[in-house]
Parts: sequence; C-alpha cells; structure tokens
Amino acid sequence: MSKPEEIKQKIEAIEEAMSSADFWADKDRAQATIREYESLKSELMGAGKYDKGGAVMTIFSGAGGDDAEDFSKILLEMYLKFFDKQKWQYSIIHKNENDHGGYRNITLEINGKNVYGTLKNESGVHRLVRISPFNAKALRHTSFSMVEVIPKFEKPDEVKIPPEDIKTEYSKSSGPGGQNVNKRETAVRLVHIPTNLSVHVESERSQVQNREKAQILLEAKLYKLLEDERKAKEKGMYISKTTQIEWGNQIRSYVLHPYKMVKDHRTNVEVHDVEKVLNGNLEEFIEAEQSL
Repeated sequence: MSKPEEIKQKIEAIEEAMSSADFWADKDRAQATIREYESLKSELMGAGKYDKGGAVMTIFSGAGGDDAEDFSKILLEMYLKFFDKQKWQYSIIHKNENDHGGYRNITLEINGKNVYGTLKNESGVHRLVRISPFNAKALRHTSFSMVEVIPKFEKPDEVKIPPEDIKTEYSKSSGPGGQNVNKRETAVRLVHIPTNLSVHVESERSQVQNREKAQILLEAKLYKLLEDERKAKEKGMYISKTTQIEWGNQIRSYVLHPYKMVKDHRTNVEVHDVEKVLNGNLEEFIEAEQSL
C-alpha cells in the first residue's frame, strides 16, 4: 500500500473516532488526536502534488573522466528509450558535450502523464563498472554519474526567491536560432547564492525567455531540496545540500565486468540482463522504488 493511501486510511479512522460520543472524555488525548489529524491532512496535501505533471532531468558526470562522461551518455540513451516507451515528449534545455560524444552534463524537459511521479526516485548517484574503452590496457574502471529529477512547474507559486539571492550569468548559446543566436549572449545561468544550486538554460531564442525558464527551474530545484529536507527530518535524518557524486551515495550499480548485473541498492532489486535495462526497461526498478 502506498504512503498516501495509508494516510487516507488513518484520517478516515480519526474522523470516525471524532464522531463518537466519548471522544472528548479524555481532553488531552482528544487534542493530541486532532493535532495528528491536522498533520496527516497537511502531509497528504503535499504528497504527490506534482507527480502527475512533467519533470526536468539533469545527468551530471562525476569521477571517471571520459569514462564517466560516456556513462552519462549511456544513461541518457537508456532514459530516452524509456521515455519513448511511455510516449513522453522531451527536449534538451542545455548540454555540455565532450569530443567523444559523452556529456559532462545534460538537462532535459520531459512532458507527459505522471512523468515526475514515475521518475522522481531515479534521483541519485549511478555507478558503472566495466572494461574501459578509453584505456589501452583494457583495465576495469568505475565511473559515477548523478541523475537529478525535479518537478516541472507550470505556474511557480510554491517557492519565491528574493532577487538578491540570485546570481545571473550570460553566455553564448549553442541552442536553436542559427548564427544570430551564437553572436549574442542568450544562454543564461542562475545560481541560488544561499544553497549554490544552479541552472543553465539555452533552449529558448532570446535571453529574456531563457532567463524566465531558468527562474522557474531554479524555483523547482529549491522546492525539491526543501521537500527532501522535510522528508529526511521526518525520518530523523540529515541531508547534505550538495550530494557528492561518489561511492558513498550511490543508488544503483551497473556492472558489465567481471559479471553482468544491475542492482538497486535501496530495494535490492537485481537484473542480470544488463542490455535489457540499458534498452529502457526500467519498470522493475521504478515499481520497487515506488513501493518503499
């Protein structure tokens, strides 16, 4: 049973108790029950608020140089195949590509039904173990990439960032619009100074449009951070504002050598057909994550 369904059942049970004649016989207990009731209702309202809408996914390369940037490309291709299976639409907001066709980072906007709810648990560090195609000695190599998924805000009203908390940088765009775009600094990078969260947008034709889109993305990123902190606090955990793309924070491993296996470290789901997973068959992992 999912968490929202459990909360609904608890609310219904409390409502039934509140309607009984002896509910107020123990005043302290009754007040404690009402506090729990109000708390459950406000958690429920926030749970899954953006699950049915679109999402923005960024894949960052971590430790591993060319191998890590190639791994980011492998992850991107895996997710694109999954998106195609879901019949979701997607577009590139920003990309930083290397000379080998790999990515230092790439950001996509994905639109369709239940996109954020499906993808939100893909956020985290992914690890690849394989024989490096970039090493002449054919040595085994470990690479890391981080996937970040945030909700797509249609009308941002959840988070308001004071202008003085934002640093704005402009650069030449490699996005659509031909040569005229590349002559002007239309690409926009925003940094939220208190948390150091940043976004980079170059998909639109003008600096103003890129700035507006970047603002919405930054607000969505801050919303996701605040949500993660709230959930961690409920579980009595502490969350770092900057996730290190390294061994300790991995959520899933993709092992191609000396054996073949993809393992999710949160659910312990293991799939030995690695090619099947890399071809976009992620349902087994996603369903297990959603049931946590």
